[in-house]
Amino acid sequence: MKSDIIIPKVENVFLAAVHEWSDDFMEKVWYVYLVNDSDFDLENVMVVSNAFGTIDGEMKKTALLRHAFMQIPTVSAVKIEMINNKVLLLNNEFMVTYFIGSTLYDKKFIFKAQSITPDYVEEVPILFVDGVIVK
Repeated sequence: MKSDIIIPKVENVFLAAVHEWSDDFMEKVWYVYLVNDSDFDLENVMVVSNAFGTIDGEMKKTALLRHAFMQIPTVSAVKIEMINNKVLLLNNEFMVTYFIGSTLYDKKFIFKAQSITPDYVEEVPILFVDGVIVK
């Protein structure tokens, strides 16, 4: 029975944390983008995020944030959310679910604690800016 279930593999869809200027905060902050580098439009996209981990020996966990997008066109990116500097000390988890045609895809992406720093940046495809990528 379980062998009849086909779980499709997520390919060419990933997250990138980009350090950008924010006019609201008057400083550079980290924004997370969902990048669709595939040949297909992503439809009915749902992203659920939270952060968890230990700070000073105490377990911390943030509230869940939910984001929905009707469609993310092929070879494009969409800004999901800003990550507060205090939350960079925690693991930042993003559960991404979407459809391509009638097939449901989902994947959990995790930015490990303290991995969103200038030390780990590389050029982000599609955006052509430096950022931290998780695949």
